[in-house]
Amino acid sequence: MMDDTTLPQTTDWGPFGRPLFNDPSSKALSRVGVVDVGSNSVRLVVFDGAARSPAYFYNEKIMCALGEGLSETGHLNPEGRVRAISALHRFQKLAAGLGILPLTAVATAAVREASDGAAFVAQVEQETGLKIHVIDGKEEARLSAQGVLLGWPASYGLVCDIGGSSMELAEIGGGQVGRRVTSALGPLKLRTLPGGKKARKDYIRETVAQLAETMGQQRNRLFLVGGSWRAIARIDMERRNYPLHVLHEYRMNSKSIDATIRYIAENDPADLRARCGVSSSRMALVPYAAEVLREVVRTFHPHDIAISSYGIREGMLYEQMPQQLRDRDPLIESCYFAEAKDARIPGFGKLLYQFVRPLFNSAPLERRRLIKAACLLHDVSWRAHPDYRAEDCFDNATRANLGGLKHSERVFLGLALLHRYKNSRSGTSFEKIFGLVDERTQKQAEILGKAMRFGAMLWLQKEQPFGELEWHPKKKHLTLILTADAAPLYGEVAASRFQSLANALGADSEVRIKG
Repeated sequence: MMDDTTLPQTTDWGPFGRPLFNDPSSKALSRVGVVDVGSNSVRLVVFDGAARSPAYFYNEKIMCALGEGLSETGHLNPEGRVRAISALHRFQKLAAGLGILPLTAVATAAVREASDGAAFVAQVEQETGLKIHVIDGKEEARLSAQGVLLGWPASYGLVCDIGGSSMELAEIGGGQVGRRVTSALGPLKLRTLPGGKKARKDYIRETVAQLAETMGQQRNRLFLVGGSWRAIARIDMERRNYPLHVLHEYRMNSKSIDATIRYIAENDPADLRARCGVSSSRMALVPYAAEVLREVVRTFHPHDIAISSYGIREGMLYEQMPQQLRDRDPLIESCYFAEAKDARIPGFGKLLYQFVRPLFNSAPLERRRLIKAACLLHDVSWRAHPDYRAEDCFDNATRANLGGLKHSERVFLGLALLHRYKNSRSGTSFEKIFGLVDERTQKQAEILGKAMRFGAMLWLQKEQPFGELEWHPKKKHLTLILTADAAPLYGEVAASRFQSLANALGADSEVRIKG
Protein backbone atom coordinates (compact mmCIF):
# COMPACT_ATOMS: atom_id res chain seq x y z
CA MET A 1 0.00 0.00 0.00
CA MET A 2 1.45 3.35 -1.03
CA ASP A 3 1.36 6.27 1.37
CA ASP A 4 1.65 10.00 0.71
CA THR A 5 4.74 10.16 2.91
CA THR A 6 6.68 7.84 0.61
CA LEU A 7 6.37 10.10 -2.44
CA PRO A 8 7.93 13.49 -3.21
CA GLN A 9 5.71 16.34 -1.99
CA THR A 10 5.42 19.80 -3.52
CA THR A 11 2.65 22.37 -3.19
CA ASP A 12 2.30 22.75 -6.95
CA TRP A 13 2.57 19.20 -8.21
CA GLY A 14 1.01 17.10 -5.47
CA PRO A 15 2.27 13.78 -4.13
CA PHE A 16 3.51 12.59 -7.52
CA GLY A 17 6.19 15.23 -7.96
CA ARG A 18 7.38 17.48 -10.75
CA PRO A 19 8.01 15.64 -14.05
CA LEU A 20 11.63 14.71 -14.67
CA PHE A 21 11.64 13.88 -18.37
CA ASN A 22 13.30 17.20 -19.26
CA ASP A 23 16.00 16.76 -16.62
CA PRO A 24 19.45 16.29 -18.24
CA SER A 25 19.91 12.85 -16.65
CA SER A 26 16.58 11.77 -18.15
CA LYS A 27 17.10 13.36 -21.55
CA ALA A 28 20.35 11.42 -21.88
CA LEU A 29 18.19 8.27 -21.94
CA SER A 30 15.63 9.62 -24.40
CA ARG A 31 16.68 7.12 -27.07
CA VAL A 32 18.71 4.05 -26.11
CA GLY A 33 19.36 0.90 -28.13
CA VAL A 34 20.01 -2.49 -26.52
CA VAL A 35 20.69 -5.91 -28.04
CA ASP A 36 19.95 -9.22 -26.33
CA VAL A 37 21.72 -12.24 -27.82
CA GLY A 38 19.76 -15.08 -26.30
CA SER A 39 19.74 -18.84 -26.70
CA ASN A 40 16.58 -18.76 -28.77
CA SER A 41 16.36 -15.25 -30.23
CA VAL A 42 18.45 -12.18 -31.02
CA ARG A 43 16.62 -8.92 -30.45
CA LEU A 44 17.16 -5.18 -30.88
CA VAL A 45 15.05 -2.79 -28.84
CA VAL A 46 15.29 0.99 -29.15
CA PHE A 47 13.67 2.79 -26.22
CA ASP A 48 12.40 6.31 -26.75
CA GLY A 49 10.46 9.01 -24.97
CA ALA A 50 10.02 9.42 -21.22
CA ALA A 51 13.00 7.56 -19.84
CA ARG A 52 11.18 6.27 -16.73
CA SER A 53 8.42 4.66 -18.81
CA PRO A 54 9.86 4.42 -22.31
CA ALA A 55 8.07 3.70 -25.53
CA TYR A 56 9.37 1.02 -27.85
CA PHE A 57 10.60 3.11 -30.74
CA TYR A 58 11.88 0.02 -32.52
CA ASN A 59 11.66 -3.68 -31.65
CA GLU A 60 12.92 -6.50 -33.88
CA LYS A 61 13.47 -10.15 -33.04
CA ILE A 62 15.14 -12.89 -35.07
CA MET A 63 14.61 -16.50 -33.95
CA CYS A 64 18.15 -17.87 -34.35
CA ALA A 65 18.12 -20.79 -31.88
CA LEU A 66 21.82 -20.35 -31.09
CA GLY A 67 21.43 -22.84 -28.27
CA GLU A 68 19.86 -25.59 -30.41
CA GLY A 69 21.89 -28.81 -29.98
CA LEU A 70 24.32 -27.19 -27.54
CA SER A 71 23.93 -30.00 -25.00
CA GLU A 72 25.06 -32.60 -27.55
CA THR A 73 27.73 -30.72 -29.49
CA GLY A 74 29.02 -28.11 -27.05
CA HIS A 75 28.90 -25.61 -29.94
CA LEU A 76 26.53 -22.89 -31.05
CA ASN A 77 24.02 -23.98 -33.67
CA PRO A 78 25.91 -23.31 -36.97
CA GLU A 79 22.82 -22.17 -38.86
CA GLY A 80 21.75 -20.04 -35.92
CA ARG A 81 25.20 -18.49 -35.73
CA VAL A 82 25.01 -17.37 -39.38
CA ARG A 83 21.54 -15.93 -38.81
CA ALA A 84 22.64 -14.15 -35.63
CA ILE A 85 25.63 -12.48 -37.27
CA SER A 86 23.44 -11.38 -40.18
CA ALA A 87 20.93 -9.93 -37.71
CA LEU A 88 23.65 -8.09 -35.79
CA HIS A 89 25.00 -6.57 -39.01
CA ARG A 90 21.48 -5.28 -39.66
CA PHE A 91 21.04 -3.96 -36.12
CA GLN A 92 24.31 -2.04 -36.25
CA LYS A 93 23.31 -0.48 -39.58
CA LEU A 94 19.92 0.52 -38.19
CA ALA A 95 21.51 2.01 -35.08
CA ALA A 96 23.91 4.06 -37.18
CA GLY A 97 21.00 5.41 -39.20
CA LEU A 98 19.14 6.32 -36.01
CA GLY A 99 22.23 7.95 -34.51
CA ILE A 100 22.20 5.77 -31.38
CA LEU A 101 25.59 4.07 -31.56
CA PRO A 102 27.08 2.47 -29.57
CA LEU A 103 24.48 -0.17 -28.82
CA THR A 104 24.55 -1.90 -25.45
CA ALA A 105 24.66 -5.66 -26.11
CA VAL A 106 24.66 -8.71 -23.86
CA ALA A 107 24.77 -12.44 -24.56
CA THR A 108 23.36 -15.05 -22.20
CA ALA A 109 23.40 -18.83 -21.64
CA ALA A 110 24.12 -20.22 -25.11
CA VAL A 111 27.09 -17.95 -25.84
CA ARG A 112 28.56 -18.22 -22.34
CA GLU A 113 28.36 -22.04 -22.35
CA ALA A 114 29.39 -22.83 -25.94
CA SER A 115 33.02 -23.75 -26.60
CA ASP A 116 32.95 -21.40 -29.60
CA GLY A 117 31.12 -18.60 -27.73
CA ALA A 118 34.23 -16.44 -27.37
CA ALA A 119 35.03 -16.89 -31.07
CA PHE A 120 31.49 -15.84 -31.96
CA VAL A 121 31.80 -12.66 -29.86
CA ALA A 122 35.15 -11.84 -31.46
CA GLN A 123 33.75 -12.41 -34.95
CA VAL A 124 30.80 -10.12 -34.27
CA GLU A 125 33.06 -7.33 -33.03
CA GLN A 126 35.47 -7.72 -35.96
CA GLU A 127 32.75 -7.74 -38.61
CA THR A 128 30.24 -5.26 -37.15
CA GLY A 129 32.05 -3.26 -34.47
CA LEU A 130 29.45 -4.35 -31.91
CA LYS A 131 30.96 -5.30 -28.55
CA ILE A 132 28.94 -8.03 -26.84
CA HIS A 133 29.20 -8.47 -23.08
CA VAL A 134 28.78 -12.12 -22.10
CA ILE A 135 27.07 -12.20 -18.71
CA ASP A 136 26.81 -15.05 -16.23
CA GLY A 137 23.55 -16.49 -14.95
CA LYS A 138 23.38 -14.40 -11.78
CA GLU A 139 23.96 -11.21 -13.72
CA GLU A 140 21.25 -12.26 -16.16
CA ALA A 141 18.91 -12.78 -13.19
CA ARG A 142 19.79 -9.35 -11.79
CA LEU A 143 19.14 -7.52 -15.07
CA SER A 144 15.88 -9.35 -15.60
CA ALA A 145 14.74 -8.46 -12.08
CA GLN A 146 15.67 -4.83 -12.73
CA GLY A 147 13.45 -4.95 -15.79
CA VAL A 148 10.55 -5.93 -13.56
CA LEU A 149 11.42 -3.01 -11.25
CA LEU A 150 11.26 -0.66 -14.24
CA GLY A 151 7.56 -1.49 -14.52
CA TRP A 152 6.78 -1.97 -10.83
CA PRO A 153 9.13 0.16 -8.67
CA ALA A 154 7.59 -1.02 -5.38
CA SER A 155 7.12 -4.66 -6.38
CA TYR A 156 8.18 -7.59 -4.24
CA GLY A 157 8.37 -11.31 -4.88
CA LEU A 158 10.20 -13.77 -7.09
CA VAL A 159 11.24 -13.09 -10.71
CA CYS A 160 11.45 -16.19 -12.89
CA ASP A 161 13.08 -15.60 -16.28
CA ILE A 162 13.14 -18.46 -18.77
CA GLY A 163 15.26 -18.39 -21.91
CA GLY A 164 16.10 -21.07 -24.41
CA SER A 165 18.97 -22.66 -22.47
CA SER A 166 18.52 -21.46 -18.88
CA MET A 167 16.10 -20.28 -16.23
CA GLU A 168 16.97 -17.69 -13.61
CA LEU A 169 15.34 -16.77 -10.31
CA ALA A 170 15.79 -13.50 -8.41
CA GLU A 171 14.01 -12.03 -5.42
CA ILE A 172 12.98 -8.38 -5.38
CA GLY A 173 11.72 -6.10 -2.62
CA GLY A 174 12.08 -2.50 -1.55
CA GLY A 175 13.32 -1.56 -5.00
CA GLN A 176 16.31 -3.90 -4.66
CA VAL A 177 17.37 -7.23 -6.15
CA GLY A 178 18.24 -9.86 -3.54
CA ARG A 179 19.26 -13.51 -3.89
CA ARG A 180 19.76 -14.85 -7.41
CA VAL A 181 20.30 -18.27 -8.90
CA THR A 182 20.56 -19.81 -12.37
CA SER A 183 19.76 -23.25 -13.76
CA ALA A 184 19.80 -25.27 -16.99
CA LEU A 185 15.99 -25.47 -17.18
CA GLY A 186 15.69 -23.87 -20.61
CA PRO A 187 13.33 -25.71 -23.00
CA LEU A 188 15.98 -26.03 -25.73
CA LYS A 189 18.02 -28.13 -23.31
CA LEU A 190 15.11 -30.03 -21.84
CA ARG A 191 13.82 -31.35 -25.14
CA THR A 192 17.16 -33.07 -25.86
CA LEU A 193 17.51 -34.51 -22.37
CA PRO A 194 17.97 -38.32 -22.65
CA GLY A 195 15.52 -40.65 -20.95
CA GLY A 196 12.21 -39.30 -22.16
CA LYS A 197 9.41 -37.63 -20.22
CA LYS A 198 9.98 -39.44 -16.91
CA ALA A 199 13.69 -38.55 -16.82
CA ARG A 200 12.84 -34.97 -17.74
CA LYS A 201 10.21 -34.74 -15.01
CA ASP A 202 12.64 -36.09 -12.40
CA TYR A 203 15.37 -33.68 -13.55
CA ILE A 204 13.02 -30.68 -13.38
CA ARG A 205 11.79 -31.65 -9.90
CA GLU A 206 15.30 -32.16 -8.53
CA THR A 207 16.62 -28.93 -10.07
CA VAL A 208 13.74 -26.78 -8.82
CA ALA A 209 14.17 -28.29 -5.34
CA GLN A 210 17.84 -27.25 -5.41
CA LEU A 211 16.86 -23.74 -6.49
CA ALA A 212 14.40 -23.56 -3.60
CA GLU A 213 17.15 -24.44 -1.13
CA THR A 214 19.07 -21.36 -2.26
CA MET A 215 16.11 -19.00 -2.61
CA GLY A 216 14.19 -20.02 0.51
CA GLN A 217 10.45 -19.45 0.86
CA GLN A 218 9.09 -17.21 -1.88
CA ARG A 219 5.33 -17.16 -1.45
CA ASN A 220 4.69 -13.62 -2.58
CA ARG A 221 4.09 -12.71 -6.21
CA LEU A 222 5.77 -14.71 -8.96
CA PHE A 223 6.77 -12.54 -11.93
CA LEU A 224 7.18 -14.51 -15.16
CA VAL A 225 9.65 -13.12 -17.71
CA GLY A 226 10.44 -14.67 -21.08
CA GLY A 227 8.88 -15.63 -24.39
CA SER A 228 7.83 -19.13 -23.36
CA TRP A 229 5.94 -17.79 -20.33
CA ARG A 230 4.24 -15.17 -22.50
CA ALA A 231 3.18 -17.90 -24.94
CA ILE A 232 1.62 -19.86 -22.06
CA ALA A 233 -0.17 -16.70 -20.93
CA ARG A 234 -1.58 -16.19 -24.45
CA ILE A 235 -2.93 -19.73 -24.35
CA ASP A 236 -4.40 -19.10 -20.89
CA MET A 237 -6.18 -16.03 -22.28
CA GLU A 238 -7.55 -18.11 -25.15
CA ARG A 239 -8.77 -20.83 -22.78
CA ARG A 240 -10.50 -18.27 -20.54
CA ASN A 241 -11.80 -16.13 -23.41
CA TYR A 242 -10.16 -13.20 -21.64
CA PRO A 243 -11.23 -9.92 -23.29
CA LEU A 244 -8.11 -7.76 -22.87
CA HIS A 245 -5.16 -9.10 -24.88
CA VAL A 246 -2.42 -7.27 -23.00
CA LEU A 247 0.23 -9.60 -21.61
CA HIS A 248 1.94 -7.17 -19.24
CA GLU A 249 0.44 -7.57 -15.73
CA TYR A 250 -1.81 -10.43 -16.86
CA ARG A 251 -2.60 -12.48 -13.75
CA MET A 252 -2.85 -16.23 -13.28
CA ASN A 253 -2.91 -18.61 -10.32
CA SER A 254 -1.90 -22.21 -9.70
CA LYS A 255 -5.32 -23.56 -10.72
CA SER A 256 -5.33 -21.68 -14.01
CA ILE A 257 -1.76 -22.82 -14.71
CA ASP A 258 -2.78 -26.46 -14.21
CA ALA A 259 -5.88 -25.99 -16.37
CA THR A 260 -3.87 -24.38 -19.17
CA ILE A 261 -1.23 -27.11 -19.13
CA ARG A 262 -4.02 -29.66 -19.59
CA TYR A 263 -5.50 -27.46 -22.33
CA ILE A 264 -2.15 -27.46 -24.16
CA ALA A 265 -1.94 -31.25 -23.96
CA GLU A 266 -5.52 -31.71 -25.20
CA ASN A 267 -5.31 -29.40 -28.22
CA ASP A 268 -3.60 -29.72 -31.59
CA PRO A 269 -0.41 -27.59 -31.40
CA ALA A 270 -0.84 -26.15 -34.91
CA ASP A 271 -4.44 -25.13 -34.25
CA LEU A 272 -3.58 -23.69 -30.85
CA ARG A 273 -0.65 -21.79 -32.29
CA ALA A 274 -2.85 -20.21 -34.96
CA ARG A 275 -5.57 -19.22 -32.49
CA CYS A 276 -3.15 -17.72 -29.99
CA GLY A 277 -0.73 -16.00 -32.37
CA VAL A 278 2.31 -17.97 -31.18
CA SER A 279 5.14 -18.68 -33.63
CA SER A 280 5.82 -22.30 -34.59
CA SER A 281 9.35 -22.18 -33.14
CA ARG A 282 8.01 -20.85 -29.83
CA MET A 283 5.11 -23.30 -29.76
CA ALA A 284 7.54 -26.20 -30.06
CA LEU A 285 9.09 -25.16 -26.74
CA VAL A 286 5.86 -24.48 -24.85
CA PRO A 287 5.24 -28.06 -23.56
CA TYR A 288 8.72 -28.19 -21.98
CA ALA A 289 8.37 -24.74 -20.46
CA ALA A 290 4.95 -25.72 -19.10
CA GLU A 291 6.48 -28.66 -17.25
CA VAL A 292 8.98 -26.29 -15.61
CA LEU A 293 6.32 -23.74 -14.68
CA ARG A 294 4.12 -26.36 -13.05
CA GLU A 295 7.03 -27.48 -10.85
CA VAL A 296 8.04 -23.90 -9.96
CA VAL A 297 4.48 -23.09 -8.89
CA ARG A 298 4.12 -26.33 -6.90
CA THR A 299 7.43 -25.72 -5.13
CA PHE A 300 7.15 -22.03 -4.25
CA HIS A 301 3.34 -21.73 -3.84
CA PRO A 302 3.10 -18.06 -4.93
CA HIS A 303 -0.04 -16.25 -3.87
CA ASP A 304 -0.19 -14.49 -7.21
CA ILE A 305 1.37 -14.91 -10.68
CA ALA A 306 1.94 -11.96 -13.02
CA ILE A 307 3.33 -11.81 -16.53
CA SER A 308 6.00 -9.16 -17.05
CA SER A 309 6.72 -7.98 -20.57
CA TYR A 310 9.72 -6.20 -19.07
CA GLY A 311 12.87 -8.24 -18.62
CA ILE A 312 16.56 -8.20 -19.36
CA ARG A 313 16.41 -5.50 -22.07
CA GLU A 314 14.43 -3.16 -19.83
CA GLY A 315 16.84 -4.07 -17.03
CA MET A 316 19.71 -2.84 -19.18
CA LEU A 317 17.93 0.52 -19.50
CA TYR A 318 17.17 0.59 -15.76
CA GLU A 319 20.89 0.01 -15.13
CA GLN A 320 21.64 3.36 -16.77
CA MET A 321 19.06 5.36 -14.77
CA PRO A 322 20.04 7.64 -11.91
CA GLN A 323 18.35 6.68 -8.64
CA GLN A 324 16.24 9.85 -8.73
CA LEU A 325 14.63 8.62 -11.93
CA ARG A 326 14.27 5.02 -10.73
CA ASP A 327 12.25 6.23 -7.75
CA ARG A 328 9.61 7.91 -9.89
CA ASP A 329 6.22 6.50 -10.82
CA PRO A 330 6.46 5.15 -14.41
CA LEU A 331 2.78 5.80 -15.12
CA ILE A 332 2.79 9.43 -14.00
CA GLU A 333 6.08 10.18 -15.77
CA SER A 334 4.78 8.76 -19.05
CA CYS A 335 1.55 10.75 -18.72
CA TYR A 336 3.48 13.98 -18.09
CA PHE A 337 5.49 13.22 -21.22
CA ALA A 338 2.39 12.46 -23.32
CA GLU A 339 0.74 15.70 -22.21
CA ALA A 340 3.81 17.78 -23.02
CA LYS A 341 4.07 16.16 -26.45
CA ASP A 342 0.44 15.90 -27.59
CA ALA A 343 -1.97 18.05 -25.55
CA ARG A 344 -3.28 21.33 -26.94
CA ILE A 345 -2.47 23.16 -23.70
CA PRO A 346 0.36 21.32 -21.95
CA GLY A 347 0.19 21.94 -18.22
CA PHE A 348 -3.60 22.20 -18.02
CA GLY A 349 -3.78 18.65 -16.70
CA LYS A 350 -2.33 19.82 -13.38
CA LEU A 351 -5.10 22.42 -12.99
CA LEU A 352 -7.72 19.90 -14.04
CA TYR A 353 -6.50 17.43 -11.40
CA GLN A 354 -6.75 20.10 -8.71
CA PHE A 355 -10.25 20.96 -9.95
CA VAL A 356 -11.67 17.42 -9.83
CA ARG A 357 -9.90 16.34 -6.62
CA PRO A 358 -12.75 17.40 -4.24
CA LEU A 359 -14.95 14.71 -5.81
CA PHE A 360 -12.48 12.04 -4.68
CA ASN A 361 -11.25 13.25 -1.28
CA SER A 362 -11.77 9.84 0.31
CA ALA A 363 -10.08 7.93 -2.53
CA PRO A 364 -6.90 6.00 -1.63
CA LEU A 365 -3.60 7.06 -3.14
CA GLU A 366 -3.74 4.24 -5.72
CA ARG A 367 -6.98 5.69 -7.10
CA ARG A 368 -5.77 9.30 -6.95
CA ARG A 369 -2.77 8.19 -8.97
CA LEU A 370 -5.12 7.03 -11.73
CA ILE A 371 -7.12 10.26 -11.47
CA LYS A 372 -3.91 12.25 -11.93
CA ALA A 373 -2.97 10.11 -14.93
CA ALA A 374 -6.40 10.62 -16.52
CA CYS A 375 -6.21 14.40 -16.10
CA LEU A 376 -2.79 14.50 -17.74
CA LEU A 377 -4.06 12.36 -20.64
CA HIS A 378 -7.46 14.01 -21.00
CA ASP A 379 -6.54 15.93 -24.17
CA VAL A 380 -3.79 13.91 -25.85
CA SER A 381 -6.20 12.25 -28.34
CA TRP A 382 -7.76 15.44 -29.63
CA ARG A 383 -6.55 14.77 -33.19
CA ALA A 384 -8.74 11.66 -33.48
CA HIS A 385 -11.97 11.97 -35.46
CA PRO A 386 -14.76 13.19 -33.13
CA ASP A 387 -16.96 10.20 -33.98
CA TYR A 388 -14.27 7.79 -32.77
CA ARG A 389 -12.44 9.85 -30.16
CA ALA A 390 -14.08 8.26 -27.10
CA GLU A 391 -13.36 4.69 -28.20
CA ASP A 392 -9.89 5.71 -29.37
CA CYS A 393 -9.16 7.02 -25.85
CA PHE A 394 -10.34 3.78 -24.27
CA ASP A 395 -8.35 1.66 -26.69
CA ASN A 396 -5.19 3.71 -26.16
CA ALA A 397 -5.43 3.60 -22.37
CA THR A 398 -6.13 -0.11 -22.10
CA ARG A 399 -3.60 -1.28 -24.69
CA ALA A 400 -0.81 1.28 -24.34
CA ASN A 401 2.65 0.17 -23.29
CA LEU A 402 2.45 1.62 -19.79
CA GLY A 403 4.22 0.30 -16.73
CA GLY A 404 2.78 0.13 -13.24
CA LEU A 405 -0.82 -0.62 -14.29
CA LYS A 406 -2.94 -3.60 -13.38
CA HIS A 407 -5.52 -4.63 -15.97
CA SER A 408 -8.34 -3.35 -13.76
CA GLU A 409 -6.54 0.00 -13.52
CA ARG A 410 -6.19 0.12 -17.31
CA VAL A 411 -9.96 -0.31 -17.61
CA PHE A 412 -10.66 2.41 -15.02
CA LEU A 413 -8.34 4.80 -16.84
CA GLY A 414 -9.82 3.90 -20.22
CA LEU A 415 -13.40 4.37 -19.01
CA ALA A 416 -12.59 7.76 -17.49
CA LEU A 417 -11.08 8.96 -20.78
CA LEU A 418 -13.99 7.49 -22.75
CA HIS A 419 -16.41 9.52 -20.61
CA ARG A 420 -14.23 12.58 -21.16
CA TYR A 421 -15.70 12.58 -24.69
CA LYS A 422 -18.94 10.59 -24.35
CA ASN A 423 -21.79 10.56 -21.84
CA SER A 424 -22.72 6.88 -22.21
CA ARG A 425 -20.45 3.86 -22.32
CA SER A 426 -23.11 1.53 -23.73
CA GLY A 427 -23.06 0.49 -27.36
CA THR A 428 -19.27 0.47 -27.75
CA SER A 429 -17.21 -2.46 -29.01
CA PHE A 430 -15.40 -2.71 -25.66
CA GLU A 431 -18.27 -3.70 -23.36
CA LYS A 432 -16.77 -7.13 -22.60
CA ILE A 433 -13.66 -5.42 -21.25
CA PHE A 434 -15.72 -3.21 -18.92
CA GLY A 435 -16.54 -6.35 -16.94
CA LEU A 436 -12.96 -6.54 -15.65
CA VAL A 437 -14.02 -3.94 -13.05
CA ASP A 438 -17.14 -3.85 -10.89
CA GLU A 439 -20.11 -1.52 -11.33
CA ARG A 440 -18.95 0.83 -8.58
CA THR A 441 -15.56 1.28 -10.24
CA GLN A 442 -17.24 1.87 -13.60
CA LYS A 443 -19.39 4.56 -11.98
CA GLN A 444 -16.37 6.25 -10.40
CA ALA A 445 -14.66 6.31 -13.80
CA GLU A 446 -17.79 7.84 -15.33
CA ILE A 447 -17.85 10.58 -12.67
CA LEU A 448 -14.17 11.35 -13.29
CA GLY A 449 -14.69 11.43 -17.06
CA LYS A 450 -17.66 13.77 -16.81
CA ALA A 451 -15.76 16.01 -14.39
CA MET A 452 -12.91 16.25 -16.89
CA ARG A 453 -15.39 16.79 -19.74
CA PHE A 454 -16.85 19.76 -17.88
CA GLY A 455 -13.53 21.11 -16.59
CA ALA A 456 -12.12 21.14 -20.12
CA MET A 457 -14.78 23.74 -21.00
CA LEU A 458 -13.14 26.24 -18.65
CA TRP A 459 -9.74 26.72 -20.23
CA LEU A 460 -7.90 29.86 -19.23
CA GLN A 461 -4.15 30.30 -19.23
CA LYS A 462 -2.54 27.05 -18.13
CA GLU A 463 -1.37 28.41 -14.76
CA GLN A 464 -4.53 30.41 -14.03
CA PRO A 465 -7.10 28.73 -11.71
CA PHE A 466 -10.62 28.92 -13.10
CA GLY A 467 -12.66 27.86 -10.10
CA GLU A 468 -13.34 25.00 -7.75
CA LEU A 469 -15.81 22.29 -6.91
CA GLU A 470 -17.34 21.71 -3.48
CA TRP A 471 -18.79 18.26 -2.97
CA HIS A 472 -20.82 17.19 0.04
CA PRO A 473 -21.42 13.46 -0.45
CA LYS A 474 -23.75 13.03 2.54
CA LYS A 475 -25.96 15.91 1.45
CA LYS A 476 -25.54 14.94 -2.22
CA HIS A 477 -24.89 18.58 -3.06
CA LEU A 478 -22.41 19.82 -5.68
CA THR A 479 -21.35 23.47 -5.87
CA LEU A 480 -19.36 25.09 -8.66
CA ILE A 481 -17.51 28.24 -7.60
CA LEU A 482 -16.17 30.16 -10.61
CA THR A 483 -13.70 33.03 -10.68
CA ALA A 484 -14.94 36.23 -12.23
CA ASP A 485 -12.54 35.72 -15.15
CA ALA A 486 -13.93 32.25 -15.81
CA ALA A 487 -17.62 33.15 -15.45
CA PRO A 488 -18.09 34.03 -19.16
CA LEU A 489 -16.90 30.51 -20.03
CA TYR A 490 -19.95 29.02 -18.32
CA GLY A 491 -22.16 28.94 -21.39
CA GLU A 492 -24.96 26.60 -22.44
CA VAL A 493 -22.77 23.63 -23.31
CA ALA A 494 -20.74 24.02 -20.12
CA ALA A 495 -23.93 24.20 -18.06
CA SER A 496 -25.22 21.03 -19.72
CA ARG A 497 -22.00 19.19 -18.93
CA PHE A 498 -22.03 20.41 -15.32
CA GLN A 499 -25.56 19.07 -14.96
CA SER A 500 -24.47 15.75 -16.47
CA LEU A 501 -21.76 15.52 -13.79
CA ALA A 502 -24.30 16.31 -11.06
CA ASN A 503 -26.64 13.64 -12.43
CA ALA A 504 -23.82 11.06 -12.39
CA LEU A 505 -23.29 11.93 -8.70
CA GLY A 506 -27.01 11.83 -8.00
CA ALA A 507 -26.63 15.35 -6.65
CA ASP A 508 -28.35 18.72 -6.47
CA SER A 509 -26.19 21.50 -7.88
CA GLU A 510 -25.60 25.22 -7.71
CA VAL A 511 -23.23 27.72 -9.31
CA ARG A 512 -21.60 30.68 -7.53
CA ILE A 513 -19.33 33.44 -8.82
CA LYS A 514 -16.68 34.74 -6.44
CA GLY A 515 -14.94 38.08 -6.52
